[in-house]
Amino acid sequence: MGENGWRWSDAWIFVSLVIASGAGRHRRSATSRRPEGVRLADVLSTADHLNRAIPERHEVEAAVQRLVGSGLVTVADGWFRITAEGEQLWRTRPRAGVATMVDTVQGVLSRRRAPGHADWSLDEADHAAAVQEYAVRSIPTPRRSPEGHTGGH
Repeated sequence: MGENGWRWSDAWIFVSLVIASGAGRHRRSATSRRPEGVRLADVLSTADHLNRAIPERHEVEAAVQRLVGSGLVTVADGWFRITAEGEQLWRTRPRAGVATMVDTVQGVLSRRRAPGHADWSLDEADHAAAVQEYAVRSIPTPRRSPEGHTGGH
């Protein structure tokens, strides 16, 4: 794709947002989703699970600008949401396994619409904080030993 076409990272962020928000689960209607959307740390976590990498700040910023500009995603007060148009695109895509899902969505985006552009920016500190939040959440909680537990009175 040329500079003006959809990038793989655009589809990666879109798929991550869809999965993180649960929009693709059980073919639920837009009105049954949590109304607040998802935070950036949730998007980064899902992106890492999909591609074994955390998206760089510039990748997230460029993808969100294009997705918002195309009417597929909204961002307000740090909450990311899939629009009804974005859900429709997701639900009508060809089915693919997890390994090829991002490639499939990139192809759908390329065939169905040109990327837009919205005036949105992601501050370096906000990206770093979301990465840190994800890193802290992904550390397993140590199991407590049953030692020292004497039973109830």
